[in-house]
Amino acid sequence: MELIVVAAAASAIAAYATGVVVSRRRGRPWPWPRPALWTAGVVLAAISAAGPLASAAEASFVAHMWAHLLGGMLAPLLLVLAAPVTLALRTLHVTPARRLSRLLRSGPARFVAHPVTALALSSGGLWLIYRTPVFEAMHADPLLRLVVHAHLLVAGCLFTAAIVGLDPRPHPSRRTLLAIVLVIAVASHGILAKHLAADPPAAVPADDAQAGAQLMYSLGGWVEAAVILVFCAQWYRAAGRRRASAPADAASLAR
Repeated sequence: MELIVVAAAASAIAAYATGVVVSRRRGRPWPWPRPALWTAGVVLAAISAAGPLASAAEASFVAHMWAHLLGGMLAPLLLVLAAPVTLALRTLHVTPARRLSRLLRSGPARFVAHPVTALALSSGGLWLIYRTPVFEAMHADPLLRLVVHAHLLVAGCLFTAAIVGLDPRPHPSRRTLLAIVLVIAVASHGILAKHLAADPPAAVPADDAQAGAQLMYSLGGWVEAAVILVFCAQWYRAAGRRRASAPADAASLAR
């Protein structure tokens, strides 16, 4: 299983690097922080699913929570801010780029990418993992454990992209709805952390559960604060652009 994770991570980094090179050769520079964000996000996602941390997570709830926070929260934020879809649309040949664009505009993509759906997959998935036998079963089944890691990563990316994504949004949601969804997600994460501290999963010692829940609440709060900061900055810039365009629109109407 670890070889699968390593191979997937290496392929993701190589594909993104290839896209950057192609974009620059076509005379369209790509912001230099984005490859760094992508690489860091892929590495964190891989670390959470393979290697020493993943092995330690089988016996330690604290280590498990580190893996959850790195792979399910911080990695998605970094990956989304790297704008991989925009890079793909820039560098793919015409036919695959058009297919990707049609996929983004399709009904299923609209449903999955909707903030409410992304919230259900992300926050709802966490409650399902920790409040059902899934948590115990994943430690006994390597394949299920890999599936859970993949779900956390994909659901985290969908949610983060819905709130602060830089890639094209064929069906954008109102920022007021995004703000409400974000508040619900933060509250859900905090409530779950407190619930885990008070009622740990089966076979998890109370002190280990307390430490893991505290880590989930505190470090998870910092990642959520970063998402909130990016969201507010984007909202502020969008409002500034609207104010700047208003006089020009008024002038054009007066002519």
